[in-house]
Amino acid sequence: MKLVEWSMQGLEFGNCNCAVGCPCQFNALPTLGHCRAHTFVQIDKGRFGDVILDGLRWGIMGLWPGPIHLGNGTFQAIVDERADAKQRAALEAVAHGKETEPGKLIWQVFSAMVTKVLPTLYKPIDLAIDLNTGSAKVVVPGLIDSSASPISNPVTGAAHRARVTLPTGFEFTDAEFVSGKAKTTGPIDLQFDNTHAHLAKIHWSTHGVVR
Repeated sequence: MKLVEWSMQGLEFGNCNCAVGCPCQFNALPTLGHCRAHTFVQIDKGRFGDVILDGLRWGIMGLWPGPIHLGNGTFQAIVDERADAKQRAALEAVAHGKETEPGKLIWQVFSAMVTKVLPTLYKPIDLAIDLNTGSAKVVVPGLIDSSASPISNPVTGAAHRARVTLPTGFEFTDAEFVSGKAKTTGPIDLQFDNTHAHLAKIHWSTHGVVR
């Protein structure tokens, strides 16, 4: 069956429970042996078939009892309440890895590693990502409050800027690794303080990361 052609460009803020740097990004096991994470996205330009997605936001929260590749995860999508019915359906489809070539993009990979999918939430998403300063903040009232800033030198307190390139990565090609914190309420419990986070420009499509 032919897939719907979609694409989106914008910015991404992800934060997980691993130590800053996240061994998962290097095909190693997670710091604590299990994974909890969130990611939120600002779409600057996007479409799903003939549905325009410009300016909308969305995100996910998830947890896995072990490394993600062992599965049995719990997953929830959060979609911008400003989206209309068609836009909501489109963003939910992307978040759930639908209409995407298998193995080509993080959301499709996650969809194969999840056994419990919670109902999608439609909420106001207050999201700011600044690649120049290496900082980000996301607030979804009653659900999550999370922020990120550059890694801090433990002796001087100076900002330590670190960037990673993954030429074949299924989430991003280039990202800055920063330090994040998060607090949530609800069924997916995320309580992070000075843990791994990353900020990246994204360009995704039906066929994976566009390079």
